[in-house]
Formats: sequence, C-alpha cells, structure tokens
Amino acid sequence: MAVSRVAVAAVAVALIFAIALPAAVQAQGMAPAPAPAATSDGTSIDQGIAYVLMLLALVLTYLIHAADVTPSL
Repeated sequence: MAVSRVAVAAVAVALIFAIALPAAVQAQGMAPAPAPAATSDGTSIDQGIAYVLMLLALVLTYLIHAADVTPSL
C-alpha cells in the first residue's frame, strides 16, 4: 500500500503546526535578556538530542512499515 502525497503533506503540515503553535500561544511581551551564564545546565542539549532521536524513530518506523508491504497477486 503506497502512501499518497496528500498523507505525507498532511503529516508535514501537522508537524509544522505542532512546533509553531505552542510558541505562539505562550507568546508574551518582550522580556529582558537573562544575564550571560558561564556554564549551561544542558537542558537544551538534552531536549535537542531527544528531538533527534524521536525523529529518527519516526523515520525508521515509516521505513519499516513501507518495506513490510507484500504484493497482492
């Protein structure tokens, strides 16, 4: 069963909205910039790694399911 371009486009649009809308909903006035810190707590690095791993899992799941299709005779 082939995945149509419409389904791929719908997933792409949903992903863009999922990333962009929470930032727009929580938007507030301009806050003052925080003081520069000498060290980072690593939270943003951990979150970035988590996003990359989730995207990798999504791609692998898609590829496995796409390859699992058996031809009908």
